[in-house]
Amino acid sequence: MPFQKVQPEKLSHGIVRQIELLILRGILRPGERLPSERELSERMDVSRPSLREALAELQERGLLTTRPNAGVYVAEVMGSAFAPALVDLFSRHDEAVFDYIAFRRDLEALAAERAARLGSDTDLQVIDAIFTRMEAAHQKRDPSDEAALDAQFHLAIIEASHNVVMLHMMRSMFDLLREGVFYNRQMMFKVRTTREALLDQHRAINTAIQARDPANARAAVESHLDYVEAALIEQGRTARNEAIALQRLQHEQSR
Repeated sequence: MPFQKVQPEKLSHGIVRQIELLILRGILRPGERLPSERELSERMDVSRPSLREALAELQERGLLTTRPNAGVYVAEVMGSAFAPALVDLFSRHDEAVFDYIAFRRDLEALAAERAARLGSDTDLQVIDAIFTRMEAAHQKRDPSDEAALDAQFHLAIIEASHNVVMLHMMRSMFDLLREGVFYNRQMMFKVRTTREALLDQHRAINTAIQARDPANARAAVESHLDYVEAALIEQGRTARNEAIALQRLQHEQSR
């Protein structure tokens, strides 16, 4: 018979499993500091020796890291998703920018569709709360907060899709976007007409997800990223024209 004796599980193994699931599901994020040993042992209702054993195992597996005199942190596990040489290559070629947008269009359209179908009521409340903050930030002259909330909005949708592989991959991609590897989001939000259009597009995405309408959620994301692609093409054309005009002006002034 294929049955074996049930072995009692070590307490530290249960601690490891709980923390690794929090990391897998994106609840504990890379770079996030864990509570102190005393607080964590109290919250989990475990002894400190068992907790230390679990934390040591997670550090050996590369999921946690210790910083001297600062505590235990979730490791930057996605830092190696793209080698530095590849990130540098991305930043040097427009082809990567438009491939990135195409990648986002496909993945985020699927995520929005899944969020509308599979997201919990709490997931949808989070998405709606972020959009409400975007509307408030839209009233400010400085677009920095609105641009930051834009990334949070899209990541909240990906979280609500409940696909952990997609979640970690897209977080890594958005980290590169925040660093300006693909394009300057701040510049896009500085143009008032573009900023208005972007807010309307995010409103359409949010409305479809709140209505639990998968087809319209997908279409709204695709329309939004089509607009981003067109806006970037227009920005590039404007920049090239300005560079040529400046050359003409400099030539005329030197005559």
